[in-house]
Amino acid sequence: MTAATHLRVGLIGYGLAGSVFHAPLIAATEGLALDTVVTSNPERQAQAKAEFPEVRTVAAPDELFDRADGLDLVVIASPNRTHVPLATTALKAGLPVVVDKPVAGTAAEARELAALAEERGLLLSVFQNRRWDNDFLTLRKLLEEGELGDAWRFESRFERWRPQPKGGWRESGDPAEIGGLLYDLGSHLVDQALVLFGPATGVYAESVIRRTGAETDDDTFIAVTHANGVRSHLYASATAAQLGPRFRVLGSKTGYVKYGLDPQEAALREGKRPGPGWGVEPESLYGRIGAGESPVTGGGRAVPTLPGDYPAYYAAVAEALRGEGPNPVTALEAAAALDVLEAARRSAGDKVTVTL
Repeated sequence: MTAATHLRVGLIGYGLAGSVFHAPLIAATEGLALDTVVTSNPERQAQAKAEFPEVRTVAAPDELFDRADGLDLVVIASPNRTHVPLATTALKAGLPVVVDKPVAGTAAEARELAALAEERGLLLSVFQNRRWDNDFLTLRKLLEEGELGDAWRFESRFERWRPQPKGGWRESGDPAEIGGLLYDLGSHLVDQALVLFGPATGVYAESVIRRTGAETDDDTFIAVTHANGVRSHLYASATAAQLGPRFRVLGSKTGYVKYGLDPQEAALREGKRPGPGWGVEPESLYGRIGAGESPVTGGGRAVPTLPGDYPAYYAAVAEALRGEGPNPVTALEAAAALDVLEAARRSAGDKVTVTL
């Protein structure tokens, strides 16, 4: 494929999401070309030019939309409060869109965006990269092969030890910012649970602010009852002084326990790029499967972890734009996850269990 036939991508936002995740993955995807980066920060403009010398930089989204006919895709990696207005503008300009999670603050807004994209005949995809985490891919394979029998309980954790708030919009108490762990890490936790075990019928949640000076939730628990009877227990915390297992899944035959995080985010933060050996973790981090045994003391059988594969998301987006494959993550799937997140917020606030 020649440079002339590459799909040209405009990226809005060059903070953590834009610079660490989207730009490197777009640039690494055959058939995509990072054409323009939108950021008003001069230092980030210089960073983008240093990392991708061929890219052009502009200060405002309007400058991008003014040349919509020169682009094939817009990626929105700006603060959460901007997702809906920017995605709406892009779709009305005739541009397919990828939006970082959460796509919107409410499920209703996500469904309105999905309807607009369908009306215009355009792709609208949501960046749920953790569907391509190494542990998630491994667990999905174990479930599909029946290794656990009937799944009964799914425990999933994104826990960190950050006793001091970092500040910024992600930790802002302003509801308009759509910050806090419920909508940040919770978006990943809920999405993974729904992909694995299907629709939710009930939600119970606890969401608190623990750190001095924190403005929004930093320690959250969500219990989801799925229509098939599986119970998901999901934990998102910035206040975990001892980290629990990333996954503990209990079934009628065996259970699977996995510690540690997928290595791809750390690699991207270090400036590494997809290539040979990408997403591979050491054997010491393999999860274990067994029954009646403790994985902590070496019980059960080690299960080789499949390589993580974030590049697969943008490869699928490129295929979808060429009409060669489906949208990898639809806005309606994201809306279903937002139904759960909204129910969790209500549950935690009113101390009730919410039926969906």
